[in-house]
Amino acid sequence: MKSPKGFGRTEADLVTEKFPAPLYAQTVLNTNFEDAKRYFLAALLEIHYAHTLMLQRQGIISTQDAQACLRALDALDLNKIRSACYDGSCEDLFFYIEQRLAEIIDPDIAGKMHTARSRNDIDLTLYRLCLRAEVLKIAEAMVDARSALLALAEQHVESLMPAYTHTQPAQPTTFGHYLMAAVEFLGRDFKRLRAAWSTINRSPVGACAITTTGFPIDRNYTAELLGFEGLQINSYGAIAAVDYVTEAASAIAVCMVNLGKLVQDLQQWCTAEFNFLRLRDAYVQTSSIMPQKRNPVSLEHTRILASKAFSQAQAVLTCTHNTPFGDIVDSEDDLQPLVFAMFEDAHRALRLFAGVIRNCEVNREHMARKAHEGFLTVTELADTLVRKENLSFRLSHRLVQAAVAATGTYDRERLIENLQRLAPEIAGGPLKTPVELLQQALDPKHFINIRSIIGGPAPKTVLEEIRNAKRETEEMVAWVAGKTEQQSAYRERLQRAKNQLVEQV
Repeated sequence: MKSPKGFGRTEADLVTEKFPAPLYAQTVLNTNFEDAKRYFLAALLEIHYAHTLMLQRQGIISTQDAQACLRALDALDLNKIRSACYDGSCEDLFFYIEQRLAEIIDPDIAGKMHTARSRNDIDLTLYRLCLRAEVLKIAEAMVDARSALLALAEQHVESLMPAYTHTQPAQPTTFGHYLMAAVEFLGRDFKRLRAAWSTINRSPVGACAITTTGFPIDRNYTAELLGFEGLQINSYGAIAAVDYVTEAASAIAVCMVNLGKLVQDLQQWCTAEFNFLRLRDAYVQTSSIMPQKRNPVSLEHTRILASKAFSQAQAVLTCTHNTPFGDIVDSEDDLQPLVFAMFEDAHRALRLFAGVIRNCEVNREHMARKAHEGFLTVTELADTLVRKENLSFRLSHRLVQAAVAATGTYDRERLIENLQRLAPEIAGGPLKTPVELLQQALDPKHFINIRSIIGGPAPKTVLEEIRNAKRETEEMVAWVAGKTEQQSAYRERLQRAKNQLVEQV
């Protein structure tokens, strides 16, 4: 008899079907089992320990049963678990571990560990446990990259170079001033990542399936054992909300965009046409056919790694976009490896970038020559006329623009002559400003030094920025160290609590 749905299966076929279907096991469960072993095994066991300790402390399970469960967890052969192949006998790593525990102690006792919890809150908890570790790795790499930029900036507070707008030479600046802009954006990137940490490090344990439990659990105690800084309070949101991961992905995406823009400049400046930067031999490759080649591939690798991490961050946001606000697999097993890949490539990009920055040579003389070419200083010439001739800036701008057009190819003396010649016609009278002051206005060093307000390129201003940035960096280092210590401390605290209960007579 055919199925009423017309799929060619008999009623007997439907009766004998069991979960999981071989195809489902091959395409979903096998891959997820391998991912879970790789990423989440340690976190899953920590949750088991912490939840069992809480159940005993609250009198929900007996001390004797809790001790048996903890000893069984200790007895698990982790190497055997890591090497296990998915065979379809269980759905996932959680049930696989449950099976192994049932082989060590009475299954009914092992089953008591699952009182007042669900795979839902377990999953969200282990995702957060692992994600916060990735955030700390990225934060440390950000600080290192920022420190490398800061050290290079300090060496070049007086190194003249052209600043570019719309990819064209615009005004003189210094290489130190340019680099401090990157130091600043990495500081903002760090703050975004730090905010993501605060969102991530909230415990969903106790939310259970989505509405908590009728058992008198202590969510705060479990959170403390697992090193969380507080609770993800609303149980529905603890299971349904995905901003714990999308905020982190957004922080990574912004950082990679920032990094990519900087690397694009540096890559261009390594060209023979620019000749501003030269990477040391350890960071370049030669050609298999052209013996003269020095290819700055380390910057290319940095750029593609940043682009990959950015794309993966976008993919994380896309995968979670327009999914139901509830428990849904879209943000679970198949998404999480993408999150790890995003962090891995971002980490590689930042580490490689820091190495490149510490191993680049700056062609100060050539950069300075380029800062003296063209008409890069004529903004200051217009400003000088405003100060000395009492002209409006618009009129001064028009006069200088006419002098530039009349001069053609840059020549300081001819520019000043044309400025003086055109002044009666455009400004309504001859210039009174001494030639020496007009010449000074066209000096790139003067241009830099007079721009000494906050944020400007004057060496004394940039040095003050560097001093402030060093203090900020010290605070960043202390934050990372403090959170890293916090992560070590919770594991020690969990171990002590477990040992005390196991050894209790």
